[in-house]
Amino acid sequence: MRIGELSARTGASRRSLRYYEQQGLLVSARSPSGQRCYDDEHVRRVALIQTFLAAGMSSRTIAQLVPCMAQPDADRARQALAVMDRERTRLSAAIDSLAAAREALDRLIDANRDFLADAAGDPVSERPERPERPERPERPERPERPEQPGRRPGSPPVGCSGLRGSRSEAPPG
Repeated sequence: MRIGELSARTGASRRSLRYYEQQGLLVSARSPSGQRCYDDEHVRRVALIQTFLAAGMSSRTIAQLVPCMAQPDADRARQALAVMDRERTRLSAAIDSLAAAREALDRLIDANRDFLADAAGDPVSERPERPERPERPERPERPERPEQPGRRPGSPPVGCSGLRGSRSEAPPG
């Protein structure tokens, strides 16, 4: 299939598909006239790339997962897991930072409301209640992963087999 059909089947723009190639996330064959040619494996790869992007990963980080996508094995799956764990830690830190910023903003909002109430001469007893702000939920512990039913011994783990791409797409080196 050509780039337009891949775009239509995946919802990724042609520009995005070219970008994925430029970043080493996707490798296409070329027709004799130089046009990009894709197959169904590329549809799966683009869907996976989009999933990683939606999970907050950069294309540079996703590129580290390409070997596991192209030729999954236990070592590559462990490497992919390490990359994903680092990304989870990075996202958790960003979430904590955003939560702290929200709490600081809440304090500023409260101070501003107090100022406006004082300026209007409202006695403290007649001031409207501050709206309830949801408590920051405790982060649950990561549950143990159950056995994966239907997984054949020796088959790549789901985290890596979901990354599988066509073998011809492995980057050099």
